[in-house]
Amino acid sequence: MKNFRDKIVWITGASSGIGEELAYAFAREGARLVLSARNREKLEQVKANCLKSTSSCLVQPVDLSETGQLEAAVNAVLEKTGRIDVLINNAGRPQRSLGKETPLEIDRGIMEVNFFGPVALTKLVLPHMLKNGSGHIVVISSITGKFGVRMRTAYSASKHALQGYFESWRAELAAEPVKITIVSPGFIRTEISQKAVTKDGSPYQKMDEAQANGMAPATCAAKIVNAIKRERKDVLVGKKELIMVYIRRFIPALYHRMITKINS
Repeated sequence: MKNFRDKIVWITGASSGIGEELAYAFAREGARLVLSARNREKLEQVKANCLKSTSSCLVQPVDLSETGQLEAAVNAVLEKTGRIDVLINNAGRPQRSLGKETPLEIDRGIMEVNFFGPVALTKLVLPHMLKNGSGHIVVISSITGKFGVRMRTAYSASKHALQGYFESWRAELAAEPVKITIVSPGFIRTEISQKAVTKDGSPYQKMDEAQANGMAPATCAAKIVNAIKRERKDVLVGKKELIMVYIRRFIPALYHRMITKINS
């Protein structure tokens, strides 16, 4: 089991949802936090809450769609912290639109944030972890990275891409002192569906029923922290919806009948 006290833990997408709850969970563990998202004001609010449990919390706003700016962000973090022990690639852009109605630029934008952003950030952080002789990279994927779901064509594709890319990277790093954990949450009770991008780029602004009945984000965060402690390679987090992963794997004919009936 890992002890996170005084470890530098960098969390992207830390202004809300799973990322925010991960910040609180790691603060209680005594970690020194780096919080990133686009909204500095919300990050400052999360920081204030974290400082009730930990003595160090740095706000470093980033926009993962602007990968050219990430090197400066990494340098700024390293200048202030000296190292990065755990990088949690949590930030992402959700989607609620049919593939046939979604313009390619929306698809590209989702892939830029959800796939290329985490890859670019990790490419910048990894050399420092290797130089320091330790590190842990965490990727927050989704069960839609295990199988496709209606209204999430580009989102699901981006999560499939994350899964394949970081699994390959894990194999390449097998002899190195850097661990990789891929987390695939199911329905977590956050505002992800409300913030989802639609076919015209506007927010969906609706709470999916499955999302509303999903696992509490604090519970999800606790399970993720425990998985990182145990250096789990691939972990599912959620409720009964996780069974679809196994149905897809072991009873594909049933999966293909069921998946067309899932609307949320």
